[in-house]
Amino acid sequence: MFNWAEDEAGYCEAAEDFQQARAVAEELGIPLHQADFSAEYRERVFNEFLEEYAAGRTPNPDLLCNREIKFKSFLDYAVRLGADCIATGHYARLRHKQTETQLLRAVDENKDQTYFLALVDGEAFKQCLFPLGELQKPEVRDIAAKAGLPNYARKDSTGICFIGERPMREFLGQYLQSQPGPIRSLDHDGREVGHHEGLIFHTLGQRKGLGLGGIQDAEDAPWYVIAKIQDDNCLWVSQNPEHPKLMSKQIQLRNPHWVNAEPLVPGRYQARIRHRQPLQDCQLKLHNGQYHLEFDTPQRAAAPGQYAVIYDADVCLGGACIDQSID
Repeated sequence: MFNWAEDEAGYCEAAEDFQQARAVAEELGIPLHQADFSAEYRERVFNEFLEEYAAGRTPNPDLLCNREIKFKSFLDYAVRLGADCIATGHYARLRHKQTETQLLRAVDENKDQTYFLALVDGEAFKQCLFPLGELQKPEVRDIAAKAGLPNYARKDSTGICFIGERPMREFLGQYLQSQPGPIRSLDHDGREVGHHEGLIFHTLGQRKGLGLGGIQDAEDAPWYVIAKIQDDNCLWVSQNPEHPKLMSKQIQLRNPHWVNAEPLVPGRYQARIRHRQPLQDCQLKLHNGQYHLEFDTPQRAAAPGQYAVIYDADVCLGGACIDQSID
């Protein structure tokens, strides 16, 4: 399937993906269909992606892509073709029970992709297969090699689903207007230590791309983004990677989505605020109608716009967008 029509610089690998898929289909003797979901992607995923960046947040479109495209538009398309179900290469597992289908973490914890599947409805999972969920990645490559599949050694895909490996600043600059502003140091009583090209190009905890160095009275050490203040278009930084203002004991959530039924609240669970982060013990609460996560250990760089995904042991319960940290 094609989700992104524009690839003038050659960063997206959709064309190469198609050639690899065609080679595999020929080897297996199965038909290959093409489907273009770029219009749906732009309407349901990309527009929200831009809105979030414009509001000063750091979105993760991969979760929305799974919910809106792969497990909605694509699933509907496959059913119209006569498919009983779809199988994807996600590292995750499913447990089909009498009343619901649960989403479970993969056996290969390093490859587990349930973080990106947390916004998909359990009803959709009833028509899905995740054949890689019980396997380690080396096993998958070995099976593919023994089966004679030409893509058995292909490198892992990285980057945001539609952007690929292109520079984020270059990409965002095509769609959003940026406004330069000051960079101020929390280590030096708010002294101006540089200038940024736009808050949209930065996220909490960021280390690279700040262009800071040779600052009087400052150590020869990296700088980190601690806060983005839209009111005065100011980027606040520090050389302390664990600065207290970067750590969050509690976060407020918005737009929650549960794979199946809403979990018991208050309740003890585990959560992660980024892909591949080890699960963190926490308590899920409701306060004035909004979900809060209170962590046993303060979390670093809980960026608004990113997602917190919640687990009960192996079971992924769902997720919600990080709204703000609570002091």
